[in-house]
Amino acid sequence: AHAHAHAHAHARTDKMDDGPWDKAKLMGQGVAGGGQEAVKSNPMLWGVPGHLTSDEADIYARFKAEVEKRPQDIKDTIYSFGLEEGEVWALCRWLRARKFVYDDVIVMIEEATKTRAEAKKSNFYPNHEDSLGCGLSLYYAQYPQLYSGVSKNGAPLFISKPGILNVDAVECITTLDGIVKFHWYIMMHDFANRLREQKKNDPSFKRFECTCVLDLSGLALSQLNSRTLAIIKEQAAIDSICFPETMSKMFIVNGPRFFGATWTIIKGWLDPRTASKVEVISDRKSWEKKLLDAVDAHQLPSDYGGTAISTDITLKKEMPGDVKRIQSEIIGLRGHGSCSHKIGADEQVSITVYTKASAAAKMTVVDGSNKGAPPFVNNFIVKHDGGSTAADRPTSTEITTERINGPVNLKVKADTMGSRWTTFNFLVVYNVYGKK
Repeated sequence: AHAHAHAHAHARTDKMDDGPWDKAKLMGQGVAGGGQEAVKSNPMLWGVPGHLTSDEADIYARFKAEVEKRPQDIKDTIYSFGLEEGEVWALCRWLRARKFVYDDVIVMIEEATKTRAEAKKSNFYPNHEDSLGCGLSLYYAQYPQLYSGVSKNGAPLFISKPGILNVDAVECITTLDGIVKFHWYIMMHDFANRLREQKKNDPSFKRFECTCVLDLSGLALSQLNSRTLAIIKEQAAIDSICFPETMSKMFIVNGPRFFGATWTIIKGWLDPRTASKVEVISDRKSWEKKLLDAVDAHQLPSDYGGTAISTDITLKKEMPGDVKRIQSEIIGLRGHGSCSHKIGADEQVSITVYTKASAAAKMTVVDGSNKGAPPFVNNFIVKHDGGSTAADRPTSTEITTERINGPVNLKVKADTMGSRWTTFNFLVVYNVYGKK
């Protein structure tokens, strides 16, 4: 029955691709705007069904025959986004990634299958809170990233704001391992579902890719350190081996002056075709125009020049339960430190502290505007109870026993119980609720 279901699925993918793809059709016969001439004027059509050379069409046939003989786990790797993608589109995606060099493609699918094996056992970590060890909204507050709408070619639009990425805060709430597991979830559950949904709504949507906006506003040179780059590198490594050729276009916007030099270096690591899909545009007027060329206004968030809901509001939808907003601030504790936050008249707040520091700290919460008032929290000891290796999770501790009612200008004061010569990081998180 299983084999039958697969045969049926293959019959269905062929139907969705308007009949079987023989060699003539792969090379453009009967395909609107097909053939090699089109590739000359638009290099992005290289290696796409309907634009193959005779040699590429032969390699395709050989690869297709080989995949049919391979075990299910290899097929699962190739069709990571489901059979909905369609055989010819999925296979050509892998072939393009290795320039239609047959042996290299075979090595790649075997390596990708090994890379996926561990995550696959856990069904690609469907519970992202378990993976990260913290709520999504708190994670996004330190590293905002989201899918929002689709571009004109049907590709989902992904917006990431690494300029806001606070690696000290990220390390207080999760681990690199947690981030990698979360990335598997994003690719296999979130992105994959969006692609299938788009295909269902629009059967002419063939290329399972996404359009990315990388917003560098706020990026400081100090953020491009080895820890930040490790996060980006781990995610990129998974994508390049397991999800090849899934970038339709990338716009890098709001880059600071120094980014030009950085980009020249990064560009050297990319193959020319990938690099040519990336546009670096600092000036807002210019990039808004470019984004609106690629994305319809009603699909583009308002903070990027469109009319769709802004990214801040979309990210707020991830807030747990009745939380109205989450404010977080890092205290780099050497001896004594503090942070403050205003709570409105119609609000109440609870406070959680996240840390992986090797020394404990005493936390006191006071009304910053009223010196004589008794403290809300007095000398609460916050201590990381886990190990210190990269895989060990940080500890979170709620230091308020009940919600504190506004209006109040809260001040959290911290005193280290360790050496005064070492800086220990504590992330203070204010969970703000509307008053009931």
